[in-house]
Amino acid sequence: MEIRDYLAKPDRTIGQHSDELLEQAGILWRLGYIKDEHMYYLLQEACLHHDDGKANPQFARRVLDKRIKFDPDKEIAHNILSVFYLNPDDYSDEDYVRIACAILYHHDYCDEAEVINSQKELIDRLLIKEYCYKLKRKHQNKIWGPVLYEPKTIILKGLLHRCDYSASGNYQVEYPNDFLTESMDRLMKSWQQANPELDWNVLQRFCMDNREENIIAVAPTGMGKTEAGLLWMGDTKGFFILPVRTAINAIYDRVKNNILHNEKIEHRLALLHSESLQYFNEHAQELDILEYQDRGRGLSLPLNISTLDQLFDFVLKYKGYEMKLAILAYSKVVIDEIQMYGPDLLAYLVCGLRQINRLGGKIAIVTATLSPFLRDILREDAGIPFVEKRFSSDAVRHSVCVKNITMAAEDIVTRYRENREAERGNKILVVCNTVRKAQRMYDELSELLGQEEKQFLHIFHSRFIQKDRKRLEQEIREFGKTYVENEKEKIIDIQNGIWISTSLVEVSLDIDFDYLFTELSELNALFQRMGRCNRKGVKQLDGYNCYVYCDGAAVKQGRSGYIDQTFYQCSYDALQSVDGPLSEQEKTALLDQYFTMERLKNSAFMQEYREIYGEFIKLEIGRFKKGEQLRNILTDSIIPKTVYDENMALIQKLEEELAKIEQNIKESKVTGDHQKILKNLLRQRLEIQEKLKDFTVSIPRYEHQNYIKKIWEDFGVVEISKYERIPVMDCNYDEKGYYPLNYNDRSVQNEIMML
Repeated sequence: MEIRDYLAKPDRTIGQHSDELLEQAGILWRLGYIKDEHMYYLLQEACLHHDDGKANPQFARRVLDKRIKFDPDKEIAHNILSVFYLNPDDYSDEDYVRIACAILYHHDYCDEAEVINSQKELIDRLLIKEYCYKLKRKHQNKIWGPVLYEPKTIILKGLLHRCDYSASGNYQVEYPNDFLTESMDRLMKSWQQANPELDWNVLQRFCMDNREENIIAVAPTGMGKTEAGLLWMGDTKGFFILPVRTAINAIYDRVKNNILHNEKIEHRLALLHSESLQYFNEHAQELDILEYQDRGRGLSLPLNISTLDQLFDFVLKYKGYEMKLAILAYSKVVIDEIQMYGPDLLAYLVCGLRQINRLGGKIAIVTATLSPFLRDILREDAGIPFVEKRFSSDAVRHSVCVKNITMAAEDIVTRYRENREAERGNKILVVCNTVRKAQRMYDELSELLGQEEKQFLHIFHSRFIQKDRKRLEQEIREFGKTYVENEKEKIIDIQNGIWISTSLVEVSLDIDFDYLFTELSELNALFQRMGRCNRKGVKQLDGYNCYVYCDGAAVKQGRSGYIDQTFYQCSYDALQSVDGPLSEQEKTALLDQYFTMERLKNSAFMQEYREIYGEFIKLEIGRFKKGEQLRNILTDSIIPKTVYDENMALIQKLEEELAKIEQNIKESKVTGDHQKILKNLLRQRLEIQEKLKDFTVSIPRYEHQNYIKKIWEDFGVVEISKYERIPVMDCNYDEKGYYPLNYNDRSVQNEIMML
């Protein structure tokens, strides 16, 4: 019996499974994602032989009997044995080493080098003699030496992973992007029906003209950066990366509805973040969301809207990291709002961009602002030769009043009442640097406004239970629209209201207020906040419309505060010359003057960035495990006791329904029920889990730990799944959202929470 005739899986031989991999490799070749014919040859050979090691008596018994488990005393991992079935005389030395390296490491079952050196007798006993070959020492030293870090090996190994995963998972490795250019043309034609003179602007033309280049495009809000990024991608595989999940959802909806018109979404567009399945359940009822999500997670779809952590975890170099890197090596990657990343994520991003560019991927930085120090980091550390262009504007949307004092509720109420009396636009946005400051401002404004006017006061931040947060987000979006529903006449929407928020609104929401009152934050973030005021630039500037308060209260000192002291001081210094109208050009000039590498090189931000970047540039494979996160998520989900008590009957009913569905799922898997029935049960489970999660709020982990240590009482847990149990916690929860107790007298505790 030939090796191809042994079983690779209970229902497929090694030959059949290898042919499935070759089919997926052929798709990559035909789509042009493998451009080098020699690389295609290497991949075909790796696909043909990757599972040859399954031709051994121990595996043959185990593959047909699920009760038999892998026994390291009797069996060797098949990826190791596969290398001994590879004939070195069939290849040049260089090709043999690369193919052998890809095959040897295509699974992470053990320390391969250690097993080969210590288990020689067992390896010899398991191999079929007439098909095996000696693994020469000169080849061994290269296979588990420097070859694994070479670009060609990284690509080959990553592509082998892709073909193997897609064949084993029964999904197509890639779908073609043969639609985006046509869809963008169709979008422009639809706009031209209202305005025949309309055409792509200078920013968008720049992106189209430089599709084969790495680019940096800096353009003010309103120039169509999303469309520019999509035009740069053209008809190739692309990833659009943003820092905030709500912004990602908004762009996904925009592309899905306005550009692709909901046509063949399941084969074209992916949404990649930790809560994408829940989002599909609410917004994509027409799709098989479980299959759709699997296709997206497999990175098979041509157009992807994603968070950084979903893609750039390959910088951790966990075993198998090459798959994502190989995909990005034939893709185009658009980075939006790069200035929003802290020093840790910026280091991961730059390290990742460096590797992507090294392997052939293309990068576009498309952003509203780009400080000189960030430009220096991109050019020097990422090592990417960018074609760069700025698109400045002399438009004036903001008139700024800088006050070197603490934000005053009296100022806000005075402006609100003056506007109301004059019957002019009276949408006021108040942005605080912490949740607790936002809550205190809500209290102060409530007292000043009184009961009658309090109905116009609202607060929105991240410390609301999910149900309330969704409602508030929808309400602020509706309130913050520029125009009334009849947009053809472009009637500006005039309303009365005050919304208090945090940095949550900086990039995540398309809202347009008349006035902004804000604490000073880092200058880039401040300009983002200003972008939520007179966003379209169509409202009259009559006096100041942006008030910036600079008391320095949030400056980072040790572990307290959140904004880097140097960044804050540079921002403060920059604003001291500002009083009155501030154009987009002038904003750029301030960043250019005050946010240089010379000014920031000794900041805590840059010190942390340098430390993390230096560590990851020289990182060895396998130090981190797959699934480890790029950053520590220092939050816990809880259900406030008051929320639980008010909704106890519903929560308990949902828990009972969930338990019944879990049992039905188990029975369905045992009896082998039709796949459609199982999928329906899984979707029902998801819907109930989401209803239960509606009562949860994410809070700082240290706060939950303090609660457990000091006044913990067992109010039970709500079981969302086998792996997710949400504790019920005694805390304050009301119209201001969650805020903690003082554990001495159970009064409100002061704390810092940014969003």
